[in-house]
Amino acid sequence: MVLENGPERTPVVVTGGSGFIGRAAVRELRDRGYPVTVVDRVPYVTEDEGVRVVTGNLRDAETREAAVTAGTGAIVHLAALTSVLKSVELPDDTFTENVAVTHGLLELARERGVQTFVLASTNAVIGDVGTSTITVDLPTRPLTPYGATKAACEMLLSGYSGAYGMTTCALRFTNVYGPGMSHKDSFVPRMMRAAMAGEGVRVYGTGEQRRDLVHVDDVVRAIALALESGYSGRAIVGAGHSVSVLEMVQTVRDVTGAELPVEHVAAPKGEMPAVVVDVSASAQTIGFAPAISLADGLATAWKYFAELDLKATP
Repeated sequence: MVLENGPERTPVVVTGGSGFIGRAAVRELRDRGYPVTVVDRVPYVTEDEGVRVVTGNLRDAETREAAVTAGTGAIVHLAALTSVLKSVELPDDTFTENVAVTHGLLELARERGVQTFVLASTNAVIGDVGTSTITVDLPTRPLTPYGATKAACEMLLSGYSGAYGMTTCALRFTNVYGPGMSHKDSFVPRMMRAAMAGEGVRVYGTGEQRRDLVHVDDVVRAIALALESGYSGRAIVGAGHSVSVLEMVQTVRDVTGAELPVEHVAAPKGEMPAVVVDVSASAQTIGFAPAISLADGLATAWKYFAELDLKATP
């Protein structure tokens, strides 16, 4: 089912709407005219009358039922336990947060006639393919509880689409970065904080391992496109262009003017040699093609961190 594109848009529930991607997704959907319900355990503060807020834990049926009301047209499910390391330490919690909550939302969608369900998934469902290119058709062979739970969620979406005619789309994100990630501890914000402080960064191994970094604005555009496409299945959302960790560092140097010295440290077990994705099929399925270059995207992240620093300075 394609969501209504006229002036009266169908309401959309965004789980995890207080998070990094969630806040950007809410802005994108509001810009497109959708009424939005944000559901998150972290309070979402807004003066926008087009945003309804439900604060609570999605493990609780009451929270899910308060969010997904009659007339809801779609659910964008971004809330999850996303830490790979934490998933290894807490596999039971990871299953509950990711699989059980997703199933609960799908059941509620079925019961209340919600026709469209978009899931934030990951290329970690594929596992380690070395330096080979990841395509949407590769078999799933996850290597961690996190990857396994996301693969299970994708299968649930497929089952609900097949049995009940729901439009279900799993978007496999690569490394998402951009403004709004000051609370994150991934490599891009670590580089930004180091550049602000005139410090260096630690790089695992040689730094030749390759990663695909996709800007959050591209990601939320893909979410909106998936909602409006009527496509059921899987789609990779990435830059479609991988760079080495050392190339990332050099691009941040170019953008910030910081020296950003590198200290090489031993790589942890499981560090993948490359994440190389093919996003070409996403253009056919949901109409997505990445638009923001790494240098331009990192410039937006640098501006965001610099403005935060100015606000923090008395």
